Amino acid sequence: MAEAVVSAAVPTPSVPVPAPLPVRAVLPWAVFVGLLALIALYFVGAEQGATSVFAGAGVHEWVHDGRHLLGFPCH
Repeated sequence: MAEAVVSAAVPTPSVPVPAPLPVRAVLPWAVFVGLLALIALYFVGAEQGATSVFAGAGVHEWVHDGRHLLGFPCH
């Protein structure tokens, strides 16, 4: 009978390890993106009526469909 010969010296493929991402490098960008998200949420959700920054209904008309998409009542 013939037995299969398996070599123990078979090289395993090396998997590259990603470099760690320091929190100090990410934190300013996370704060910036969070601030932009809050500003966008304000304009889509609350830019009309008593809290209006801009007079008129121009901003409201630009974000009207987004208000409905996100579930904000507007009329």
